[in-house]
Amino acid sequence: MNCQWPEDIVTAVESGQISPIEAFKKLRELDSTAFAGDYANDIHFTVEQRIENILRELDSLIGLNEVKKLVREIYAFIEIQKRREREHLNTEPMVLHMIFKGNPGTGKTTVARIMGKVFREMGVLSRGHLIEVERADLVGEYIGHTAQKMRDQLKKAYGGILFIDEAYSLARGGEKDFGKEAIDCMVKAMEDHKDEFILILAGYHKEMEIFLQTNPGLHSRFPIHLNFPDYNKPELLEIAEQLCVKRQYQLTSQAKIALLTLINPPENNSDDNFGNARTVRNIIEKSIRRQAVRLISKHSTTREELMVIEPCDLMGVGPCGNV
Repeated sequence: MNCQWPEDIVTAVESGQISPIEAFKKLRELDSTAFAGDYANDIHFTVEQRIENILRELDSLIGLNEVKKLVREIYAFIEIQKRREREHLNTEPMVLHMIFKGNPGTGKTTVARIMGKVFREMGVLSRGHLIEVERADLVGEYIGHTAQKMRDQLKKAYGGILFIDEAYSLARGGEKDFGKEAIDCMVKAMEDHKDEFILILAGYHKEMEIFLQTNPGLHSRFPIHLNFPDYNKPELLEIAEQLCVKRQYQLTSQAKIALLTLINPPENNSDDNFGNARTVRNIIEKSIRRQAVRLISKHSTTREELMVIEPCDLMGVGPCGNV
C-alpha cells in the first residue's frame, strides 16, 4: 500500500494490510522525509494530479459505486464553484457537512479520510486530517464538562474533519443526559466556525434516520447524505483475496468455497451485527493463525506451503468471524 500520510498508515493497520510494527517503521520514515517528500511532490505533481491520485485510491476500494460517484460529484461541484468565483459569477454556498449511513465495516471511515485529503488539496481544508470520536469523547458527567470536551475535540478537528461515529447515541440519554448539550455545542460550532472544519455524523441507517427526525433542525445543516450498503458475497470474497495478496497469502479454490459458506451478508441491511469487511478480516486473520499451527510441526516448508490457505484453516471460524 502506498502510505503517503499518517492517516493512510492508520487505515492500513485497521484493515490488516500492515502490522503495527510495520506501521511504526513507516511513520518514522514519513517523519524523517516529510519535508523532502512534500517539496518533491510540489515540484513534480500539480494539484490536479495529486487529487486524481487520491481519487484513484477511492476507486481502488471494492464496491461502493454510488459512494464513489457522489464523491466525484462533490469534487466537481467544488471545483466549478471555484472557477465561477474567479470569473466573478454567482456561486452556490459550499456546505459540506455530511451524514454517513451504513453498518460497520462498509468503508465509512476510509472514505472520510480520502475525502479529507481531497479537500486539503482543493484548499477547502487547511489540513484535511480526520478526528474520529464517539459519544464518550463528547458527553461529560457534570454541568460544563460536555462543553469543554466538545471544544477540545473541535480544536483538534479545525482544518480537517470531525467524524462522530454512532452520532444518534448523543440523543439517547433522556432529559437529564448531557448528550443534548453536546448536540447544541455541535450546532453552534457549525455556525461559528463554518469554514474551519467539516462535520460528518455516522451510524446505522435506521438509527440515523430516527435521530434526524427527532432533531429536525439538524437535517437542513447536513445537505450531503451517503449511504454505505452492505457488501455482497462476491465483493466480500474479493476483499478476502485482496487482504491475502497484500499479506502474501493465497486462498485455494476450495478455501474460497469454504469462505463463502462463512460469510452471509444480510438482506436490506437487516443485521446490525454483521461486520462486512471487518468480518472478512477477522476470518482471514484467524485462518492465518490456523495455517501457522498446521505448518509448525513440519521441519521444512516450501514457499508455496507458507503462502497457501487451505479449507481446513477456515474450520472453526464462526459465520460472523468469531475467533
